[in-house]
Amino acid sequence: MKKKCLHKLLISLSFITCHLSFSAAQERIILLNEGNWQADNGRISYFEDGRVVSNQWFRDKNGFKLGDTPNDIIQINDNLIAIALNWSNIIQFISTDGTAVAATEDVPNNRKLCTDGRYVYVSSYGHECGTVQDMKYFEKGYVAKIDTQGGYRVVAATEVGFEPEGIALYRGHLFVANTGGYAFQEDHEYETTVSILNAETMQVVKTIDTHQINLYGKMSQSGRYLLINSPGDYYDTPACCLVFDCDKALQDAAAADCFVRLGCAATYNCTLRDGRFLAIGSRFSYYTSEYTFDYNTIDPAEVMRTRGAGGTEQVLIGGTILSDIQQMQMPYGIYQNPYTGYVYATDAGSFAAAGQLYQWSPDGRLLGKHKVYINPAHFLALPPDGQQFSAVETVGWRPSSAAARLSGYDLLGRPANSRLGVRVQHDRKIMAR
Repeated sequence: MKKKCLHKLLISLSFITCHLSFSAAQERIILLNEGNWQADNGRISYFEDGRVVSNQWFRDKNGFKLGDTPNDIIQINDNLIAIALNWSNIIQFISTDGTAVAATEDVPNNRKLCTDGRYVYVSSYGHECGTVQDMKYFEKGYVAKIDTQGGYRVVAATEVGFEPEGIALYRGHLFVANTGGYAFQEDHEYETTVSILNAETMQVVKTIDTHQINLYGKMSQSGRYLLINSPGDYYDTPACCLVFDCDKALQDAAAADCFVRLGCAATYNCTLRDGRFLAIGSRFSYYTSEYTFDYNTIDPAEVMRTRGAGGTEQVLIGGTILSDIQQMQMPYGIYQNPYTGYVYATDAGSFAAAGQLYQWSPDGRLLGKHKVYINPAHFLALPPDGQQFSAVETVGWRPSSAAARLSGYDLLGRPANSRLGVRVQHDRKIMAR
């Protein structure tokens, strides 16, 4: 009897040990703190398993500062990450352990990033771009293409609209939301267009007029669908957002019905693991000098099917997430870990002092609040221990056409690559080896 009890105890202890080992480092979040513009005090907070390991992770690893106003971060492949440093005019490349690898300095006033696993595509408000061939000059803004296997150099750059912002890659094409955000100080109007480029040739193949001004901010992607925010003009044109169907935009010559306008703002948004979008909309009016907020989950397929009559709910997943966010002074970022389902949001507070990072379990239970740095805004989850990097941010979407099923694109519409985790073929998910 004693031997049996001892055996059971050892099995239990072994199970607990294995469980603890499996659970270690399951939550690994890189958080970009923008700092104050022109103060050169952007920082990275590194969060792991319930605690902030460091609020100056990049400096800890490299011995020098990150730079001024980081405003986007993406993972490129198993070992490489890119960070857009807007006011430093640098794309900083780091390894997944935080070590600086390279920096590209030829894309001034850079904004947002996307990648196909080798090339990094960058939107820029600037008017000049250094390339391998020469210096290119543009009247408007542009998109640059950086080769991470060719010395981290800009190999091509193409003009799009004034002050281009969000950028996404779908089936070999880049989708770029133009803002015209400098309309208040430069001699042009707000933009209302989405530029579509062939990513290989970097040629503009189509320009879609959405008839909605100032397509500004982060652009989340769920397969063929994009969520594009518009803050309006802060006066008489109210904030809203667009659900944009990349397939329809590519297939339909007129592309008149490839987007639907929703009356809610989506200033801070992310893609959920079920394929929906999660959005916090921040509305500001110069008439009242006040902020108001929208809180929504958006089902893009249902929005497109009903032309906006359905697919939007004023609820944030579950648990206490909505009520917790509503108590924040200034919500500034929202994110769901695509690997684990844990949810994160940030509160920028006064914009001048340390912000707060909130963490919830996948069912919406608040797990903790953590002090981070000034203006915490942009998230990247690293794969849990034992998992490879996957480019897939959502598992809720599948290609509907035969061409898409046979073409070997991943769930974000990028060409399938053995380094990028999951691709779709014949309606089956295939794990890369």
